[in-house]
Amino acid sequence: MDLTEALRTTGAVREFTAEPVPDEVVTRVLDTARFAPSGGNRQGWRVVVVKDGGTRRRLRDLYLGDWYSYLAMSLAGLTPWAPVTDREAEALAAEGAAALAESAAVGPGGLAEHLDEAPVLLALFADLTRLAAVDRDLDRYTFAGGASIYPFAWSVLLAAREEGLGGVVTTMAIRREDEVRALFGAPDHLALAAVIALGHPVRQPRRLSRGPVAGFATVDRLDGPAFG
Repeated sequence: MDLTEALRTTGAVREFTAEPVPDEVVTRVLDTARFAPSGGNRQGWRVVVVKDGGTRRRLRDLYLGDWYSYLAMSLAGLTPWAPVTDREAEALAAEGAAALAESAAVGPGGLAEHLDEAPVLLALFADLTRLAAVDRDLDRYTFAGGASIYPFAWSVLLAAREEGLGGVVTTMAIRREDEVRALFGAPDHLALAAVIALGHPVRQPRRLSRGPVAGFATVDRLDGPAFG
């Protein structure tokens, strides 16, 4: 596939067919994704390919633990758990989570409720000993270390696309990181970065909706003239 086409059409896929994905395909995906950039080429990612049914169901349940709070906050017009979101407003909005969970229990449910059924589940961990978190000591939320991990996650999606697969990178399970780490036997220096679901898509996105360049790029200053 042409690179530009891949970059412009590889969207999040959350619905998969029941067709299994052979291990050799997953191996090829990871083998290609490993060439993602990382600070100092330290390649601080660890991946668990989750196969056991019981482990998958436990991961799904942990994921669901905060999923409905996320939905409730989104419906209230908030960006869930944003570093600058008002905590009281979040708590008030999250009170609607129980009703959403009850509604979802009726079915049919989406990716969250059926996470354990995804043909491929990857638990992506970041090795904190290998991340140069240059913003570690700033008095704000830190994110620089993720620049050495999430390009790998994106490369997994691109490599999967080459194999005719689709997928999604989700971070919801991080809310239950201690339990997830225990589930996978992760030592203290490994932090959960994402769960990646892959499979043959029911529908492959072809046209994605994104804001124009002029909406996010300016010249010389953030309050400068729009670029592009």
